[in-house]
Amino acid sequence: MVTVPATARRSSMSVALLAMALSAFVMGTAEFVITGLLPNVAGDLNLSIPTAGTLISGYALAVVIGGPACTMAGARVPRKPLLLAAMLLFVVGNLVSAVAPAYWVLMVGRVLAAFGQASFLGIGTVVAANLVADHLRSRAIAMVFSGITLANVAGAPLGTLLGQNLGWRTIFWIISLAAVISLLGVAASVPPQPSPGHIGFRAELAMFGRKQVWLTLAIGMFAMGAVFASFSYIAPLLTEVTELSSAAITPMLALFGVGLVAGNLLGGWAADRAQLPTLGGALGLLTVVMLVFAALSHQPVAVAIGLVLTGAAGFAVIPAFLARLINLAGGESPLSAATGGSASNMGIAAGAYLGGLTIQAGFGYVAPTWLGAVLAALGLGAVLAVVVSRTPVANTV
Repeated sequence: MVTVPATARRSSMSVALLAMALSAFVMGTAEFVITGLLPNVAGDLNLSIPTAGTLISGYALAVVIGGPACTMAGARVPRKPLLLAAMLLFVVGNLVSAVAPAYWVLMVGRVLAAFGQASFLGIGTVVAANLVADHLRSRAIAMVFSGITLANVAGAPLGTLLGQNLGWRTIFWIISLAAVISLLGVAASVPPQPSPGHIGFRAELAMFGRKQVWLTLAIGMFAMGAVFASFSYIAPLLTEVTELSSAAITPMLALFGVGLVAGNLLGGWAADRAQLPTLGGALGLLTVVMLVFAALSHQPVAVAIGLVLTGAAGFAVIPAFLARLINLAGGESPLSAATGGSASNMGIAAGAYLGGLTIQAGFGYVAPTWLGAVLAALGLGAVLAVVVSRTPVANTV
């Protein structure tokens, strides 16, 4: 029997995690790049901005449905084949988007890609956790999801820049190619994992009988709804209200991405010490920031600062929100993290949809940001409701 040195095993696991992080980066780019290209897509397909905005909400809703369903399916079948199948579905969805002649075909492509992304991230979390020792599981999962966060810093802004100069369809071709490359990387580096034993469906669902779980889900949903009610329509706000050129959209999106990365890291650090104060502080800050952002949306410097702080405050909620949800589930339910992802994406979808309605109603491109402030305040109210009604949960104070 040949013994593989520990250093070699660690190196191969690092390569596998990097391959999955690259896949997550490509998927995150595909999800968020449409935000900066809404005017381009709308103009090419003869759509209104609010109608084009449903491509964002439709994607998010598909993730809502696909996440929990595919996590449950992944608990019963070999994980690596399911992981590769999810990536292949993502590729197909982006190819459909690249050649879409009409709105409904583009929406079909977006939904297919979203199902692939939800499947990949749901199963990928389990795969990553099982690649390493128990005490390294959180780091492994964080490494995979760092691809999503970094997509907002580099992928989406770069995709917006290329899309504005080469055409929005070109971006979907590039994403498809990048996804194929990352698929090959995952196929080559991720080792096979056996199918785990059966997980009781009733045991998985038992957590939803608790009020605290629903309040915690509401926190994540309102936080993401607040951020994306505003951010989904940031391109027309920048050009029509702040009166910046379209060339300024890319660096502004990059600033938002910097805020996401910083907020995610700071939120994780703070949540390890006190989850509820972190949630309350982040949502309180988000409420104030969005109110000021809306009031000063005609000032370029204020908008730039507002984008950084909106991203930071909004994504500081995510690690605390997910950690509390997993704690409430006893730390053993794979459905809890997937449901948290669904709640976040439901917030994204609702925020984008409601933000579009405010524009359609004639309130202008600043209205979605005012709406975001209201949603952030509702999230803060959910935190207060948790404090009032909670029973002791590990690491919540």
